[in-house]
Amino acid sequence: MKNSIRLFTFLLFLNGFAQKSLTYQQPSDEIMELADVDLAPAVIVDSEGEHMVLLYRNQYKSIAELSETELRLAGLRINPVTNIGSRTNYYTNLKVKKIKDKDATQVAGLPEDARLSGFSWSPDQSMIACLNTTAEGVEVWVLNIADAKVTKLTGANVNANMRSTINWFKDNQNLLVKMLPNDRKPLINTDVAVPSGPTISVSDGAKAQNRTYQDLLKTPNDEFNFEQLARSTIKKVSTNGNVVDFLGANMYRGISFSPDGEYVMITTIKRPFSYLVTYTRFPSESTIYDKNGNKIKTVNEVPLDEVRPKGFMATRTGKRNMTWRDDQPSTLVWAEALDQGDPEVDVDYRDAVYQQKAPFNIDPKLLLKTKQRFAGIEWGNENTAVAYDYWWNTRNTKTYLLNPSKSNKEVKIISDRSYQDVYSDPGNFVTSKNKFDRNTLTMNGNKLYLMGDGYSKEGQFPFIDEYDVKTNKTKRLYQSEYTDKLESLNTAIDMKKGEILVRIESKTDYPNYYIRNINKKNGLEAITDFENPFKSLENVNKRVISYKRDDGLDLEGTLYLPLNYEEGKKYPMILWAYPREFKDKASAAQSTSNPNEFVYPYWGSPIYWVTKGYVVLDDAAFPIVGEGEEEPNDTFRTQLVANAKAAIDAVDDLGYIDRNKVAVGGHSYGAFMTANLLSHSNLFAAGIARSGAYNRTLTPFGFQSEERSYWDSPETYYTMSPFMHADKMKTPLLLIHGVADNNSGTYPLQSERYFNALKGLGAPVRLVMLPKESHGYRAKESIMHMLWEQDQWLEKHVKNRVEEKEPIENEEALKD
Repeated sequence: MKNSIRLFTFLLFLNGFAQKSLTYQQPSDEIMELADVDLAPAVIVDSEGEHMVLLYRNQYKSIAELSETELRLAGLRINPVTNIGSRTNYYTNLKVKKIKDKDATQVAGLPEDARLSGFSWSPDQSMIACLNTTAEGVEVWVLNIADAKVTKLTGANVNANMRSTINWFKDNQNLLVKMLPNDRKPLINTDVAVPSGPTISVSDGAKAQNRTYQDLLKTPNDEFNFEQLARSTIKKVSTNGNVVDFLGANMYRGISFSPDGEYVMITTIKRPFSYLVTYTRFPSESTIYDKNGNKIKTVNEVPLDEVRPKGFMATRTGKRNMTWRDDQPSTLVWAEALDQGDPEVDVDYRDAVYQQKAPFNIDPKLLLKTKQRFAGIEWGNENTAVAYDYWWNTRNTKTYLLNPSKSNKEVKIISDRSYQDVYSDPGNFVTSKNKFDRNTLTMNGNKLYLMGDGYSKEGQFPFIDEYDVKTNKTKRLYQSEYTDKLESLNTAIDMKKGEILVRIESKTDYPNYYIRNINKKNGLEAITDFENPFKSLENVNKRVISYKRDDGLDLEGTLYLPLNYEEGKKYPMILWAYPREFKDKASAAQSTSNPNEFVYPYWGSPIYWVTKGYVVLDDAAFPIVGEGEEEPNDTFRTQLVANAKAAIDAVDDLGYIDRNKVAVGGHSYGAFMTANLLSHSNLFAAGIARSGAYNRTLTPFGFQSEERSYWDSPETYYTMSPFMHADKMKTPLLLIHGVADNNSGTYPLQSERYFNALKGLGAPVRLVMLPKESHGYRAKESIMHMLWEQDQWLEKHVKNRVEEKEPIENEEALKD
């Protein structure tokens, strides 16, 4: 009974000991004008740059949608009635246009009340298959691009509970579709089922130091329900609607055709299930079938993956990351650990990468060994490929150039850098469709191409480079010269012609798409004309400010002045941030904020409050640095306060703010940051903490970028936990949390227990639990109420703050 009441009623805890029910509220008109708008459509473009599909959706779900039946099992959230992820994003309308046409064509034949998802191009890109979710279940539809018309292919009996729901055959006329089996048994209602006995878990002594995953299996009834929801039959469905059997019922996880379409690799889940990890680490088996469904060979068997060595770079032993080689007809590729998956083992090479050609009955061939953990390969041709590895502990990544025809020979490292060093980022290799309709390296003789974001001390100037594999030298072909706009390089349409799909925006110009010909001086052609839906922010004063921390570290933040700004007047301020860990100060000090980015107030943004008379410092840099043997979290609190003080001092020095009226806020790890700042500094008038974790002993085997366990470093967990220092908290704090939070570590219990501690110690705190919401909020009712709560809190405790005792300190920020 208590759970039922909690799901449908807000329990808003006030400063006293009472609780009060409150219906959903809406924020002020100024905020509503920005929050309740129709956004421009999403865009997908074919690889030839001929056609564009515009996908329209509602910005928010409704609380009624979030209240549909949901089962949370093994890391999945499923609607057992419709058999698709219960929090799937749906599109409601489609339009098609030729790239160079001015107007788009409305797609005909769309289902009434369309809820479209899972879009998949046919190999020749003449069609797109997608899913439509009805009240009864999921259907497969197909869009004919040339005709701008959709056709329904199946009834509402598709099983979209796990990935690989629809896969195209090479002939462009047929798809493999996962369908509901006829022998599915009724699910057990675990809310009313009478237990047949206790649930027992056993440890055999092996260390299983896993993160605190949510939505895990908990009982035999959960196991039963998961298996029923995971089971599918695989059908061959033609584009004219014919359906024939392909494979019988099983727990199918992955389906992947070989590039030539002659084979298909199908991965199934096996028992035993686990109560410690999600379904992706359950036992599995990968088997190759031919395109007619005849079994060829089982190529991988993976046992239950509960126990791994300690550390973020730990992995399981055996074949992993098994995929098809994109430049060959039917060759499998996979990696295997050479260090038993244990980052503590000292070896010259961490991983080996192998390949095996069809019919998969000869010994695998070694391709290369990587010094760090293998991270993928981009294929070019028989003689050229590019591979990557990385190592989290040092933030290092290496790029390898290899000749796939020569086993572990002619392999050279062409890039060796910190992946946090954005200034040295060489960019991503450009790919294009090959004869198998797979994306492979775009090659012109010995030349490859790279697209980069172009961050530098001088600003952001995206670029395209030509890379010579023989000389290991690069040549700049194009670099954006905009100083008042941001040009993002999206996709290479045709490198020979120099045609690139780009997106251009400015502070006030909504992002739109263009075709740029880098071989022509004025080669820019607009292909979309989306309007700015946030008209009231067109004149906002936005800039990126730079400042220094007390230890000399360079910091930055994006500063917005209130719309009613008057020179010489002091305003309240909202500081919004998210801490990030670095292993070197040089990377931490780099600038990644672009003042020319469009001002885009999304649901979690603080930008709304420029309409209410606040200065906003958004995305303020909060680096936590630990160089060499020192871990970032060894000095987390000290650096946190130093970052905050530097930010406030910088804006105060500009003369914009009343530093006695500054709020701090953040979401997730930003909420954790907020609670720590209020506990350990005297810098703020109030705080807003959304969906955070506050007691790190509840995440004892690591959190965020901390890989030490509680027992390795109990002082770290204690020092960093705001819960442990609740007695020091006297600053008003608004806690907001989704009742159905699925993020690792940020259980709703974190906010509930922290609130109880603060309330018991007399701190001014308010707890808002949003029914049905996960880690990110989705329902319009929830988001509008959240904005209302934040607005009320800021008006009372910041803008109209009454100084009862001492003013907020300027010189000495630390409380302890």
